Amino acid sequence: MLKKILFLTCFIALRATLFAQQTNPAYKPTREEMLERYRQAAVSDSTINRGKIFNLTVQPTWLDDGKAFWYRRAFKDSVREYVLVNVATGKRQPLFDHVKLSASLSKQTGQNFNPQKLLLTNIKVNRKKHSMAFEMNNKVWHCDLGTYAVTDSGTVIANEAQTIPWWRRNNRRSRWWGYKTDSISPDKQLMAFIKEGNVFIQPVNGDDAIQYTTDGTAEKPYGSLAWSPDSKYVVGYKITPYKDSLVYYVLTSQANTTRGQLKSQEYKQPGDPFTTYEMFAFSVMEKKTTKINTEIIDFFPEPYLNWRKDDATHLLYEKVDRGHQRFRIIDVDVKSGETKIIVDEQTNTFIYEQKIYTEYLPETNEIIWATEKDGWRHIYLVNSLTGEMQPVTKGDWVVRDIDSISAKSRQIWFRASGLHADEDPYFVHYYRINFDGSNLLELTPEKGNHTIAYSPGKKYYLDTYSQINIPPVIELRRSSDGKKISEIERTDVTEYLKAGFRFAEPFYAKGRDGKTDIWGVVFRPANFDSTKSYPVIENIYAGPQDAFVPKSFTTGGEMQSLAELGFIVVQIDGMGTCNRSKAFHDVCWHNLADAGFPDRILWIKALAEKYPYVDANRVGLYGTSAGGQNSLGGLLFHPEFYSAAVSACGCHDNRVDKQWWNEQWMGYPVGKHYEEQSNVTNAYKLKGNLLLIVGEADTNVPPESTYRVADALIKAKKHFDFLAIPGLGHSDGGPYGRVKKRDFFVKHLLGVDPPDRNK
Repeated sequence: MLKKILFLTCFIALRATLFAQQTNPAYKPTREEMLERYRQAAVSDSTINRGKIFNLTVQPTWLDDGKAFWYRRAFKDSVREYVLVNVATGKRQPLFDHVKLSASLSKQTGQNFNPQKLLLTNIKVNRKKHSMAFEMNNKVWHCDLGTYAVTDSGTVIANEAQTIPWWRRNNRRSRWWGYKTDSISPDKQLMAFIKEGNVFIQPVNGDDAIQYTTDGTAEKPYGSLAWSPDSKYVVGYKITPYKDSLVYYVLTSQANTTRGQLKSQEYKQPGDPFTTYEMFAFSVMEKKTTKINTEIIDFFPEPYLNWRKDDATHLLYEKVDRGHQRFRIIDVDVKSGETKIIVDEQTNTFIYEQKIYTEYLPETNEIIWATEKDGWRHIYLVNSLTGEMQPVTKGDWVVRDIDSISAKSRQIWFRASGLHADEDPYFVHYYRINFDGSNLLELTPEKGNHTIAYSPGKKYYLDTYSQINIPPVIELRRSSDGKKISEIERTDVTEYLKAGFRFAEPFYAKGRDGKTDIWGVVFRPANFDSTKSYPVIENIYAGPQDAFVPKSFTTGGEMQSLAELGFIVVQIDGMGTCNRSKAFHDVCWHNLADAGFPDRILWIKALAEKYPYVDANRVGLYGTSAGGQNSLGGLLFHPEFYSAAVSACGCHDNRVDKQWWNEQWMGYPVGKHYEEQSNVTNAYKLKGNLLLIVGEADTNVPPESTYRVADALIKAKKHFDFLAIPGLGHSDGGPYGRVKKRDFFVKHLLGVDPPDRNK
């Protein structure tokens, strides 16, 4: 036995020696080399590299007849070309004669216009009149495309392109309505209103109002009134309001003051109560009040009411229970007050409330519902009368979003990832499918991450696809069958590569279970010596609300410029983040301190095993917000691996941060696990080098979250760097903070003093 132990000991020692011999010597730059790297990072940050990549995107402007679109191409030295595309054939031609137009403009204005560099905006083409209007130099010009005579209208036309607010981009109304306290009936004959906390209904012609309730008060009023489509019923609520407590912050450097300015805002934290709503129905014909036999709504505001088209005595509403473990669609009979559960989803972990998708089809008494109830996010067709449901999509892949639903053609247009076994499971592809799950059509078959721009009416679309290290290709396709009509553009990166820049690399390795692929990206310095080994810096954000590693073609940015200083910079989506299976996501449940670290550490070690120039013994990390929590967590919970961290405006204690985000993942009620995973509670464990950054005007994560960590570290006699920035909101530290971040890693991972910026 002893001989076996000695043999194994010698074998392990020999293997370690061989591995050490294979490891590259550590990169240790001189001060002069380091200053040159700072200059290279500044170039990477500048706009220089942006002028070396052309036609990353195509912004189509569709002609009124829908048969063509035009777009502007860009080339080196600000050369531009305007192209018209026939969508039926894919044929391209100049939108106008650049030479003739520039000559006419030069003659009309007395200025010299280069036909290769015309900058026109808001172009409107009238093919019937064979004319064109455009904006240039703050004036509107009209051009006869037959003679190329131009006239100056002297006015500026408005750009009709509208920026759609992010919360409306998927064209889906909120499940939470927020009704008014008074309301006119659909037939315009009656008005329901609140007076002294009670419900009244009155004819609009001025006849006497009828009082329906008497127990409403100023403290507990009725409100949020909504009419049935046939004007025969009003639904309202007995409301018990709750006013959120305040959080405070001080602005220390306000102009024209000699004192710090105390600011506050209402802020709901985990465990805080909600305003409650008790549902009632008021019958106009019977002059009757009916209490609805359903639970008081004590989580989120009053719900959107989905009335049945063929029977206005019935409605459907949605209820998410606090704790995010139950979701229901409930049928209400407003005449009797009785209710029936149509959909009842329950889980032992969490239901991701913000990903719940429902679309009500009153014409057919159906609901389109997206849920993870079977382990992957998929679409179901629900009978809203019986609750019977049928899967529309199924399989070990993820429905990412639903773009549109056609009740007439009974088709769903949606995005999904994970159907292609030979590519990154996060790549988004677009599809169309019938309600019964038949005729699944992939609209974007090429390998890569896709975005689509549909023509008006959706008969055609432009498909842009790329990968982190493969520039975009833009194709014109036909919606009816997904057929490719023509390639419109292929991004030109020739000048970018000539300048010595390099692309990021996708990389994957097995996670903690030894089976699941964990995906990330790697940024290297443009100029590095592959015979040396470079420290690793991880850009970390483990918020479970999404996945964060970029999938489309990316150049420049902070990760690349940070790499130019002499680092291998990586970003990884570990277990506990979104857009994979439910089991993958569930790792975060009651477990935010995990942050996917077991997967991240294995990933970086696998990267170092493949590339000897990656030094897995010198690893730092940085992050903002949830990433600030994660970056400090790396030093507290995994100091054997991470040795330096920059943590900006971190949610260091989930009890201090906002309710809606933290209860979604940490659960309700607030239990001991909140305290056990807090960076404040665990601050005494700190090893390694830490820089804390906080903006004093942060209204997202209260600044005291960072100050409480600092207080705990001081009491534990730990040494760390601290940067509080006057007037700054929720941020990574802004330009100044980013400079401090770079200098911090240069000093602690490369062992070189950063530039003396006060000289």
